[in-house]
Amino acid sequence: MKFRWSLATPQPLLTETLAAPLGITPLLAQCLVNRGFSELPVIRSFLSPRLKNLADPFLLPHMTVAVERLLAARDREEPLVIFGDYDVDGVTSTTILLEVLRQLGWRAEAYLPSRMDEGYGLSRDGVENCLKKFPVRLLLAVDCGSTAVETIAWLKDKGVEVIVLDHHQVSSPAPAAVALVNPQIGDQQSAAGNFQELCSAGLAFKLAHALVKRGRETGLPGAAEFDLRLLLDLVALGTIADLVPLAGENRILVTAGLERLNATKRPGLTALKQVAQSPEILGTHDVGFQLAPRLNASGRLETATESLHLLLAETLEEALPLAQNLDARNRERQNIERSITEQASGIVRSKFNPQTDFVIVEGQLLWHIGVVGIVASRVLQEFYRPTLIIGGDGEQWRGSGRSIAGFDLAAALRECDDLLVKHGGHAMAAGLTIVPDNLDRLRQRLNELAKRALKPEDLQPPLRLDAEVRLGELNLDSLAELEQLKPTGQGNPALQFCSCGLTHARPLQRMGARKQHVKLWVTDGITTHEAVWWNAGEGSLPVGKFDLAYAPAVNSFNGRTTVQLKVLDWRAA
Repeated sequence: MKFRWSLATPQPLLTETLAAPLGITPLLAQCLVNRGFSELPVIRSFLSPRLKNLADPFLLPHMTVAVERLLAARDREEPLVIFGDYDVDGVTSTTILLEVLRQLGWRAEAYLPSRMDEGYGLSRDGVENCLKKFPVRLLLAVDCGSTAVETIAWLKDKGVEVIVLDHHQVSSPAPAAVALVNPQIGDQQSAAGNFQELCSAGLAFKLAHALVKRGRETGLPGAAEFDLRLLLDLVALGTIADLVPLAGENRILVTAGLERLNATKRPGLTALKQVAQSPEILGTHDVGFQLAPRLNASGRLETATESLHLLLAETLEEALPLAQNLDARNRERQNIERSITEQASGIVRSKFNPQTDFVIVEGQLLWHIGVVGIVASRVLQEFYRPTLIIGGDGEQWRGSGRSIAGFDLAAALRECDDLLVKHGGHAMAAGLTIVPDNLDRLRQRLNELAKRALKPEDLQPPLRLDAEVRLGELNLDSLAELEQLKPTGQGNPALQFCSCGLTHARPLQRMGARKQHVKLWVTDGITTHEAVWWNAGEGSLPVGKFDLAYAPAVNSFNGRTTVQLKVLDWRAA
């Protein structure tokens, strides 16, 4: 058994109480309960996400002040610059704001920092370069700035006012911005609690909504005709890519945004879908694994400006070469990432002791800092240990880490402050800068901390399962009903079930160029379903009577539509 199976506790009394008034099956009710829903009005809202249920944007902290300052800039014909970030959330939120501000009469420009030269966020280097290019007195920091106390104070001394629109944790003390539109300022009980899961693309939409709303009240030219729904394709893209929970306002925005994305007239996204060879109807997985990596590629390797130009392109002729270039950049990024992953995994494999190695820390000269976070994720998948991958080419190296449940990586790095130049992040992902001579001491310190924090069961990856079901419960009608849970993603995971006491109805069949995939036909003696185990490799295959963990899916092939189980794991019955 590869995983530690974690089966949700059945709650038949609660699910039957919910199923009847909602007109749904107990199985769907159980899946909703697993996701924290137990009240009928909340479930009805979740199953029917509607744009009309979005909250008033002026409930966000400092939104009124931000809108008033922006309107004053427009009235005075005062130019401003949007200082964004180089990931998909940063690029989409920058695009959203450029689009709404320019269409409604602002003199707005955008600046995206270089990951390599200027680093993350509202750095002093990045801001100085920005102001050399755009010498303005008003700067709108998007997807960054919530901890930039020194930079914003320096800008204030220079006579530059700053509005921050961000969703990251706020420093204490907070930066002295004109307005700090950040839902993390409010607590869960306040009105801002509705917005605490929004990423910057969602916040950019809220700012756009607030500007249009106030503009309609005050007779701002163009506000009455401005269609906010045209921004939702970008909102969905940024929200899915930033891995924020797809619940509450995010669920509404992504549901409507996917519809808009699938029918988008935006040349940049049309070209991006074309080069990615995306399916006709995109889901969250397609956006996250096809579109987002290509938009991310330029920012990982150099600057994200090319991605911004793609999203702003006005014709397909202008957009297609940009999309093709990003596609090539993404292949380059994949090659670099694959090479470093093979090196890092090989190093770990050669010395890994599961009894004593609780944290993986590896670094090499010239490992590309633009991909170390992805490599850390890959290494974690293989060894299931908190992982830090570090690279660079100077006296200081930069690294990125990913963690597992039970080990707060950001807190652990705070315990290593004396070994680090700087660090930050949260429980499951963090970044650092380090002098390479301190790598071994960092590894030792983190392992000591993890040894105290982690229990043996924490070091086996959990497999979350919604319910144990009979194969007969899964048919095209029941799967159609379960589709109501979509869009799935962070905070609303895709369905995963298990069925017990199964046997093979037919001999299994290997597929693929390297015979790396396996097709099975499994039965409980009453119902038989086809199952596919992608990349089963040389691992052990089910024998005798077995329990099967899987994700249910609908498979259409040669004019036939059937239920297909995507195998996740198996164990002896």
